[in-house]
Amino acid sequence: MNIKAIFFDFGGVIQRTEYQSPRQQLAQKFGMEYEDIDKLVFNSPTAKQATTGEIKVSEHWSAIAKRFKLNKDEIIKFENEFFAGDVIDHELMQFIRSLRPKYKVGLISNAWSDMREYLIKQKLDDAFDTLTISAEVKSAKPEAKIYLHALEQAEVKASEAVFVDDVSTNIEACQKLGMHGILFRDVNEVINQIKKLLK
Repeated sequence: MNIKAIFFDFGGVIQRTEYQSPRQQLAQKFGMEYEDIDKLVFNSPTAKQATTGEIKVSEHWSAIAKRFKLNKDEIIKFENEFFAGDVIDHELMQFIRSLRPKYKVGLISNAWSDMREYLIKQKLDDAFDTLTISAEVKSAKPEAKIYLHALEQAEVKASEAVFVDDVSTNIEACQKLGMHGILFRDVNEVINQIKKLLK
């Protein structure tokens, strides 16, 4: 198997919500269930528009601020509390860095317009050859366009690429294009699966 590139999702793979209590407490503060506040931030109409770059991330947070009648400082606090339980998997990042320069490494993420800035701030951007961010390419997984853009950027064929994601529909979509898909459940399992494919 001639694998030349490995692509990774970000949210749910590289960065995961390891501690649910901050988000749970935030939901209770606003008289909501955990699932409802999660849906509001990630799956509301403005969240979807921000994901495909139709609006800036600031406009999405403004819509949430309006919904809860929050001022500028309060919405910043809301955002910080919402993401307080999210943790970057440094073990996985170490493995990702070890793949280069033998293989091309890319990111394919359904993310808002501030994602690139966040990766730079966290000193993660230098681990990747290519960054394919939905808000920038105006297409989100599981649409074929976002995968094709990533493959074009990395200058590899679909059959030469592996993609790791925690959402089964996104894996199915990449496989339809001829990519090798790995569904993320556990970091050690994923590392072992990638190593097997690269043998």
